Amino acid sequence: MQPKILDLFAGAGGAAMGYHEAGFEVYGVDIEWQPDFPFAFCLGDAITILSRLLGGGTVTFTRRDGTTEDVRLSDFAAIHGSPPCQASCTLTKGTNSGNEYLNLIPATRALFALFGGPTVIENVQGSDLRRDLTLCGEMFGLGVIRHRYFECSGFTAIAPAHIKHRGRVAGWRHGEWFDGPYFAVYGEGGGKGTVEQWQDAMDMHWTSNRKSIAESIPKAYTRFIGGQIMQRLESEQAIRDLAA
Repeated sequence: MQPKILDLFAGAGGAAMGYHEAGFEVYGVDIEWQPDFPFAFCLGDAITILSRLLGGGTVTFTRRDGTTEDVRLSDFAAIHGSPPCQASCTLTKGTNSGNEYLNLIPATRALFALFGGPTVIENVQGSDLRRDLTLCGEMFGLGVIRHRYFECSGFTAIAPAHIKHRGRVAGWRHGEWFDGPYFAVYGEGGGKGTVEQWQDAMDMHWTSNRKSIAESIPKAYTRFIGGQIMQRLESEQAIRDLAA
């Protein structure tokens, strides 16, 4: 039986797809309807949903084929969360007063501490995450740089080598066009690339929604992390089997 992982603030499923490829059955939660999310999904506030599970309640998830399943916290082997990054993002820090965006990292961290199993919180550079792991698209041969921090609990995260970037991000800079092996997968204009180029750069072909792609992380990141969690779970199961 595949272990289950709860993916909070799931978006269109960048993180979810990586965990799926690592061998997990994924259940996603997002406050906005995500028609392209590939797995079982629950529409709702992530903090509220997790609080309900921690309190012993059940939550109903709907799969893409329309079937539903009621799950409890004990059904999950691990939890991932990607709280909204606008409060931490360098692109917005200098242009807002600090009150426009909620920082949900502290609440997510506090609830995750009550779970007892492996947890992962992901966010942008500039966030107040503990930097247990920093991943970059170049580590996985992708067409984006997209550095992201990961705060990992309940298992030891081992990072790959941070390979030197191969060049610039393609696009316009002060009226001059620069070629490069990467695309800036966010915003509009500036030679940011077509939807197809973004899909290729992120290895994210199950959605063509630019906003969804821009807000995602590459599945390679969580496939890498999920593999390490899976090794931990398998080792623990092997120990239990020997003790039985």
